[in-house]
Amino acid sequence: MQNTGTSEDSSLYSRGRQRKAAIINDFSSFGRCSLMTSVPILSAMRIQCCPVPTSIFTNHTGFPKFSKLDCTDWTGNYITDWKAIGLGFEAIQTGFLASQAQMDFVLDFVEAFHAPHTLVAVDPVMGDYGRLYPSYDPALAARMPELLKVADVLTPNLTEACILARRPYIENPTEDEIMRLAADICAENAKFAVISGVHRGGSLLNFIYAKGEGCDVVEVPKIGGDRSGTGDVFASVILGAMMCGRSFGDAVRMAISFVTATVEKAVEMSMPPTDGLPIEETLSSLW
Repeated sequence: MQNTGTSEDSSLYSRGRQRKAAIINDFSSFGRCSLMTSVPILSAMRIQCCPVPTSIFTNHTGFPKFSKLDCTDWTGNYITDWKAIGLGFEAIQTGFLASQAQMDFVLDFVEAFHAPHTLVAVDPVMGDYGRLYPSYDPALAARMPELLKVADVLTPNLTEACILARRPYIENPTEDEIMRLAADICAENAKFAVISGVHRGGSLLNFIYAKGEGCDVVEVPKIGGDRSGTGDVFASVILGAMMCGRSFGDAVRMAISFVTATVEKAVEMSMPPTDGLPIEETLSSLW
């Protein structure tokens, strides 16, 4: 598959003024995930990251103890206040949502700030290995396909892609099955999708789909065990690279390379998996 462009409006992402991205996600103060990865990654790529915290955690939920502050009742202020001061965004990205009310907020936010040049990326953080995360609401998962109507770019893992397509989990999918899955989730609106982290022996496969062009597959070795925040890092680099004018295919490859190098650094540093990826060690490669 040839490398694909972001959209017919991609030139607008390279304006002289600084680009801005609104990132709707939770804020975990320790553990290097969600907004704590988006802010430094996009900043390193010379993009102004405007975070919209849906919840605030002392540390992410992979630790045995954490405290949470639900920000749902306050998030509406972002729409009213940012509209009042005339903010606009080259991109909007959604991540972890904690309730159906937050789903409603996301849809309202996209409606309020979407413009012809705005790239909408959905990272549908819901689960992995065929199961929802323990903290995730099944009723909310059932509503997540609503975001397919507004998304330009989708970055699910295999479990999340099956949920978005309203299909049972596929344990060992063939490449054709994954291609059909990617086409299904892009059918309503999205132009691009990457279905990541499909296990094949000692490798991980990433399926890059562009509407009308089919799938390309990038295989990388599996390094160590699963690490918190890896998907957040992956989605952030893709978004930043597309905002900087890279094609979707190139953006995904850049994200794969960055994640691989940072996982290798984590292993080298004997970093616990719950501590996430040591992006501080590798951010300079994004400059």
